[in-house]
Amino acid sequence: MYAIVEIQGQQFKVEENMKLFVHHMAEAESGKQVEFEKVLLVDNNGTVTVGAPVISGAKVVAEVVSPLVKGDKVLVFHKKRRKGSRKLNGHRQQFTELKIKNVVA
Repeated sequence: MYAIVEIQGQQFKVEENMKLFVHHMAEAESGKQVEFEKVLLVDNNGTVTVGAPVISGAKVVAEVVSPLVKGDKVLVFHKKRRKGSRKLNGHRQQFTELKIKNVVA
């Protein structure tokens, strides 16, 4: 059984006992349960239910494993040729790690 769910403006395919990294959720605390009710699609052993746009009564329950995880560093380098102009910026995206407990259809 899997579901397509919208979390923080992005769509994810989730299954039970799956670990997931989503954009940082400021209100999340470690060990707490979070429910997502924007379930767009549910596949229950071949029986597919598609929402218009969401499925009423369906939800995904997840546990917050770690409220703040930093992603890999991305380097952004700007250079203008023949000018001696260079700029290097670094960025690390912040994520929240979730573990999907169950999918209620």
